[in-house]
Amino acid sequence: MAVSDRHKTNGDHSMKLFRLCPFWQAATNSSSSSSTQNLNHSHNGGSNSSRSAAVNSSGLKSTTVSSVARSLLPTRRRLRLDPSNNLYFPYEPGKQVKSAVRLKNTSKSHVAFKFQTTAPKSCYMRPPGGILAPGESLIATVFKFVDPPENNEKQLDQKTKAKFKIVSLKVKGGLEYVPELFDEQKDKVTVERVLRVVFLDAERPSPAMEKLKRQLAEAEAALEVRKKPPPDTGPPVVGEGLVIDEWV
Repeated sequence: MAVSDRHKTNGDHSMKLFRLCPFWQAATNSSSSSSTQNLNHSHNGGSNSSRSAAVNSSGLKSTTVSSVARSLLPTRRRLRLDPSNNLYFPYEPGKQVKSAVRLKNTSKSHVAFKFQTTAPKSCYMRPPGGILAPGESLIATVFKFVDPPENNEKQLDQKTKAKFKIVSLKVKGGLEYVPELFDEQKDKVTVERVLRVVFLDAERPSPAMEKLKRQLAEAEAALEVRKKPPPDTGPPVVGEGLVIDEWV
């Protein structure tokens, strides 16, 4: 009986404490709920951050890969050159010699071209630049002064620092060529080819020398055609506004 009363007394005491301090349960539940919410928020925030980082990383990788891929693609050329890599000159020390290169526009638009050289004082081109219509071609003549060697022996393999570069630019049809076109659109200029100088023995026949002679003859013939006055299309037209004599 004493034990039963003691348990009852302890139970009543606990109930009194619970009634006096009901906020314990609320605090406990609130703390547990807040902890759960914080954990969920932390987890969700971490997931969102991870997804955001993954998206940004993926976008950055795509941009980087795209840039690298574009840099590895070969440059799309607008002109076809013949010869394609060299300018052949007859080796005649102390004289001005000539070479030739054919340029053909292989694109579907009008293309402006221009020659550049590292030795402008001893080299020049005819024409130095121009505009080619789609499918049009011409032969450019290159003039160069050959420096005599230090000794009197022939040195066909002598090294020369002169180099030639051909650049191109897509332009609109009907546009008149001026060299300033390339300065105004530098970001759209394409380097077509860098040509190195190769000397040929002028006294020894070779396929390269025979081809050079044919191209030079064709270039001279085209120059003569351009020099000729335009054909006569009819009688000269009398100036406008003149009074016609009366016929009686």
